[in-house]
This record gives sequence, C-alpha cells and structure tokens, in this order.
Amino acid sequence: MRVFRTLLATGLAFAASTALAADGIGLELNKLEATAEGCRIHVVVANGTPKAFDKYVLDLVMFDKDGVVARRAAVDVSPVRASKTSVYAFNVTDLACESFGKVLLNDVTGCGSEAADCTAAVSVSSRAGIDLIK
Repeated sequence: MRVFRTLLATGLAFAASTALAADGIGLELNKLEATAEGCRIHVVVANGTPKAFDKYVLDLVMFDKDGVVARRAAVDVSPVRASKTSVYAFNVTDLACESFGKVLLNDVTGCGSEAADCTAAVSVSSRAGIDLIK
C-alpha cells in the first residue's frame, strides 16, 4: 500500500509538472549538428499560453565538458506566437559540438511581458545528449 501511494504521488507530481509546462513556455535543446564552422544548435520553443511575444531573446551560455564557459550567445527567437511551437537554429562558430558539456539558459530578455521574471516562466528540457539547465 505504501509503494502504491508513493507511485501515485510521483505520478500526480509528474502530471502537474506536465500540465504547468503546457500552460507556459517550453524550451527544448533538440539537436546539436556539426558544421564546417562549428556547431548548429536546434531549439524548440513551445508557447502553451494564449499570449504572443513580439520580442523573445535567450541568453545562452555553453559550457565545455570540464564545466568551463566556452561561449555565450544572445539568441533572438522572436516572435513567439501564441499557442504555437516553433523550431529555431543558430550557429556557434569555432566550437565543436562534441566539446559541449551543457547549456545554461542564463536569462530571457526582451520578452515584453509584464511578468517580473520571464526566465522563471520557462521550463527546459533536452534531447541533444547534453543538459539544458536554468
């Protein structure tokens, strides 16, 4: 019975977090693609809200496998349309994909929102084989 309650509580917590992500902004590090110049990063931005954002800029920090900052980039994914999922790609030159250890969503700037902290409203995930954290 105790195991069942633990499993049920875990399932309910997962369902609650999934529902929250569906009502907010989801940012997924989807793919790292090697290029002759460095690395192309593909991100998925899922707006689960009825609000559109004319300006939405991600402040991303790339760390190497030793945890040392390798690069910082401001990535403009504007506009973020209401209730829409979009894919964006950007290039990081002179940095090979295999050297990435993790990517940090340091901040969301220019979101044009009344919210005091646009970064707090974003949930992050990764399918790229490295972590996306905030």
